Amino acid sequence: MFKNIREDIASVFDRDPAARTTFEVLTCYPGLHARIFHRMANKLWHANFKWLARFISHIARFFTGIEIHPGATIGRRFFIDHGMGVVIGETAEIGDDVTMYHGVTLGGTSWKEGKRHPTLGNGVVVGAGAKILGPIHIGDGAKIGSNAVVVKDVPAGATAAGIPARILDEEKKAAGFSAYGLSNDQNDPVSKALHGLIGHSMTVDQRIDFILQQLEKMGVRVEEERATAEKFDPNHLNKIVD
Repeated sequence: MFKNIREDIASVFDRDPAARTTFEVLTCYPGLHARIFHRMANKLWHANFKWLARFISHIARFFTGIEIHPGATIGRRFFIDHGMGVVIGETAEIGDDVTMYHGVTLGGTSWKEGKRHPTLGNGVVVGAGAKILGPIHIGDGAKIGSNAVVVKDVPAGATAAGIPARILDEEKKAAGFSAYGLSNDQNDPVSKALHGLIGHSMTVDQRIDFILQQLEKMGVRVEEERATAEKFDPNHLNKIVD
């Protein structure tokens, strides 16, 4: 037990530059407290003291804001940064050296008994607010972007972001993963649609201008048509959307 706690404290220093002293970590880090409570509850759960295990988890949630079912399996050096709002379901499995930020849910998608919650491999990083749902597998070293909703397996070493989450290619990995804020790859779909329409209108405007130029060369008077076209400025709308 004490060896595991020492490892947990060391993992805090490794992953949180705000940690200053061991005493501070022991007294002020709810992620560490939740992990200690879970170890006790998990032992009781497997010893068939189900109610007592659940009650200890309930107390842990009251003090830490972190809800971990006593039946969940968690590996070594698990680090929850901040922690408020984290929910880990009964059949969830978490490997070694996993890092998780606040607001994360490892949830189930079925009311049936059996494996209902995700499995996270070693070294996985899960950004704030991410939801990983169902009996899916997140491979070793994978990263889940903040606020992502993951409902399919993620390969080892991959980065998943978005709603629903998708695997980012190599060029978008660095920009797509964010532990806290929305990633650069998660633009508002309404804004994307408006930008597409504005881009199309600008292309049409350029073609109209070309036609008017050709008509002018042929001696046709097009002043009225030009005045009408100039009333609509797609660049102005583009600035509004941005």
